Amino acid sequence: MFSERLKILRYEKGLTQEEIANEINTSRQTYANWEVGRAEPSIDMLLNLANYFEVSIDYICCNTDVKDK
Repeated sequence: MFSERLKILRYEKGLTQEEIANEINTSRQTYANWEVGRAEPSIDMLLNLANYFEVSIDYICCNTDVKDK
């Protein structure tokens, strides 16, 4: 599930929701909503997340377990 994968990626980097939100130019509340499954990011934000975490969009969306881009 996308929200769980996103949370795991954040934990692996040891960052807060606020820190990641600032890095990808969104609010902490918006990012938090993605992590709890209340909302989903736009395609542009999904690409920003994949680039930030250095993984593929397929990995973030749980279409694969391979992190490589």
